[in-house]
Amino acid sequence: MRIVLSGGGTGGHIYPAVAVARQLEAEEKHTEILYIGGTRGLESKLVPQENIPFKAIDITGFKRKLSLDNVKTVVRFLKGVKSSKEMLREFKPDVVIGTGGYVCGPVVYAASKLGIPTLIHEQNAIPGLTNKFLSRYADTVAVSFAGTESSFPGSKRVIYTGNPRATTVTTANPQRGYASLGISEGSTVVLVVGGSRGAKAINNAMIEMAPFVGKGKGVHYVYVTGEPYFEETRKVLRQKLGGLPNGLHILPYIHNMPEVLACTSLIVNRAGASFLAEITALGIPSILIPSPNVTNNHQEANARQLEGEGAAVVILEKDLSGKALHGVIQSIIGDEDLRQKMSQHSLRLGKRDSAGVITNELRRLISNKK
Repeated sequence: MRIVLSGGGTGGHIYPAVAVARQLEAEEKHTEILYIGGTRGLESKLVPQENIPFKAIDITGFKRKLSLDNVKTVVRFLKGVKSSKEMLREFKPDVVIGTGGYVCGPVVYAASKLGIPTLIHEQNAIPGLTNKFLSRYADTVAVSFAGTESSFPGSKRVIYTGNPRATTVTTANPQRGYASLGISEGSTVVLVVGGSRGAKAINNAMIEMAPFVGKGKGVHYVYVTGEPYFEETRKVLRQKLGGLPNGLHILPYIHNMPEVLACTSLIVNRAGASFLAEITALGIPSILIPSPNVTNNHQEANARQLEGEGAAVVILEKDLSGKALHGVIQSIIGDEDLRQKMSQHSLRLGKRDSAGVITNELRRLISNKK
């Protein structure tokens, strides 16, 4: 099986594509994969690190306001379609998969025009502009949240698959997670993370809350600042606390996130779709602080899906403070019945076989083409 993957801009678009690649490699011995990404996106760094062959096109997204830059974007799109067609003709894929981000636009569009079967995956509860555009051309639209199929009226085929990133975490080893953090097995881990680069609002709340954390017996706060905020945040906390308590662990980034998630009892985080797929696959209760700085406020829509099912508590950034956050954490950690109920609700929302569902759909598309 020969597969082209495309997705970029953020890890939320890249990691689902990588999860599909790993699932195909496990299921099909002779799978060959090419990843087409952007020259400027995070995928240009992450994908080669995964040892997946990578080629790039130069593409940017549309501005929401009238701008000369949009004219340049149209020109780049047309050039990207031409370059994508050349790459696709050379590689001869059986199917092309887009997982979001503007780089998918020219790649999936080019594949459609060449008669190559296509599938796009929408991670969020509110679709992005690129996937709304591509849904008119793709053979299959896959969605992460049950009930959001209606967001793609007029599409050829829309199916609920869940997010393939969920499959990645289900085999993670919690013992390795504890060991990597230097925490005793069986301890209660409260993981606080604001995304791959951190979130200033969450960091500020944690600094306010710091004098109250790390005091509960057997409770460990793992606080991931993001690389840009790490040194300054650690310096402020040391000054504020006169040193760091044993129960507070401050890290700039976590490279083995699936293993750390596997040993986590409660998570405080943004509401990016891939992260929500991971925590529901593992049944982790969550406190979600959606980023207000995203298109169509889609993170709040993602978070409300979990909150509505009893799996999460949502705190909007405008209402966030150290006192408010600490109060919600304590209400969950201090009530084992509540935490277990939230865990059960979270697990019910998780779709653990998402990557497998998508690879089965890819086979169906290829078989229909033949």
